[in-house]
Amino acid sequence: MHRQLISLLCTLLLAQAQEEASTWNVDEPPGPKRVQIIDVDEGTWISVDISPDGKTVVFDLLGNLYLMPIAGSANPSKITSGMAWDMQPRFSPDGKTIAFTSDRTGKAGHGGNNLWTIQPDGNGLTQVTDEDTHLVNGPTWSMDGDYLVARKHFTSRRSLGAGEMWMYHRSGVEGDAAGGVQLTKKPNEQKDVNEPAFSRDGKFLYYSQDSTPGDTFEYDKDSNKQIYVIKRLDLETGETINLISGPGGACRPTPSHDGKQIAFVRRVGAKTGLHVFDLASGAIRLVNDQLERDMQEAWAIHGVYPAFAWTPDDQSIVLWARGKIRKIAIADGSESVIPFRIQDERQVVEALRTPVKVAEDTFSTRMLRWVRVSPNGRQVVFQALGYLYVRDLPNGSPQRLTSQNDHFEFCPNFSRDGKELVYTTWNDKTLGQCRILDLSTKQSRVITSQPGHYLDPVFSPDGQTIVFRKAGGGLLALPSMVPGSWPLPRQPVRWRSRAGKQTRETPAVR
Repeated sequence: MHRQLISLLCTLLLAQAQEEASTWNVDEPPGPKRVQIIDVDEGTWISVDISPDGKTVVFDLLGNLYLMPIAGSANPSKITSGMAWDMQPRFSPDGKTIAFTSDRTGKAGHGGNNLWTIQPDGNGLTQVTDEDTHLVNGPTWSMDGDYLVARKHFTSRRSLGAGEMWMYHRSGVEGDAAGGVQLTKKPNEQKDVNEPAFSRDGKFLYYSQDSTPGDTFEYDKDSNKQIYVIKRLDLETGETINLISGPGGACRPTPSHDGKQIAFVRRVGAKTGLHVFDLASGAIRLVNDQLERDMQEAWAIHGVYPAFAWTPDDQSIVLWARGKIRKIAIADGSESVIPFRIQDERQVVEALRTPVKVAEDTFSTRMLRWVRVSPNGRQVVFQALGYLYVRDLPNGSPQRLTSQNDHFEFCPNFSRDGKELVYTTWNDKTLGQCRILDLSTKQSRVITSQPGHYLDPVFSPDGQTIVFRKAGGGLLALPSMVPGSWPLPRQPVRWRSRAGKQTRETPAVR
């Protein structure tokens, strides 16, 4: 019966969660909203594409898609809007449709990155994929314009996971073709696969992959060696080879229109450079080393570098770098800015914040350490925020045992008669000591002669000896003594005069 009730409760909670999820609309989130005016002539991490006739540029900025002439514009046309995040636009081969990635709510009632298409005039919005778990992004068109290939994301047990290449028919959800066909299998659970691009003859699919050794993602990899490589998948035979590799890696493969070259990104020392790979000879040439920093060392589920495009004559490449959209000549690497200015607005949901008071004069601590009850059961001693407190049981108010502020206090323990307390201290400059506190007079005395790291002192049953641990330091605390457990007679430090001078006498600590 008990199990049945639990099962019923779980079913009800799941149904409630599904109902709440089904009513969520990315473009209409709950909570107060405000309008943010924007007026910008540059942007961050902008994906760019050129129409097949070479006259128009499409790009993303702050979650919307814009069109402008390839010469630039002071007023680009906005083709998507709303609070959904739209990005990575790519023209179809005939130029009549633009594929892009969006987290807008789809027909199944859920958001998350999926592929969509739209006409350049902003009409004809169509949902292609309908993933709710393994989200997709980075669309690229097949040469016949009937299919889209994108990266499907697989979340790992550690960090952001890995990717695979999947192909979808452009009719998508409306054409009951949102399931897709798998083209590649993720090499493991943590190494990224990204940035698909079809060869111009349609026979191959190029993509980038993290090729560092092992199955585990590592931070701060050495970009002077090889992190990403560009692979080539033969779509007829299924054979995959490393096409472009070597020091500095290789990512964001972008074939030229004549199919003879592949533009790609590679690290050159501390810089990121635009390179060209000649498919006939295998020669690689650096074109321009002033790109923005690529993301080879990090997770890059939306691409290692933003998408860019060749001009139809294959003489130049249009890409984003250093805040601007730039046209780079393949012959000599010279560049010019394609200017834009966007005067627009965004609707922003106010951030959910909980007021947190910082550095109050008084506050309650909820973490007590080394709680010790007196032998007669009438008091309790504990440490909080670096100092020792005593409290009468059962309902007394905590009171500090000392009034000093020169050091912190730790590890209290009562003597068997309850009249004294032994504890340790710490100061970052003078290190630590063992001390005995007389509970009636609140006077303390030092019983160790050597500064160091002292822990867990206790009285012997007869009260005549103290046993404590000495530690040797650590990553933050410098070593000060040989570690171990040590007995010490409980006599305090004493002073006596010798020939007019004071001499310190103390029991030796061996």
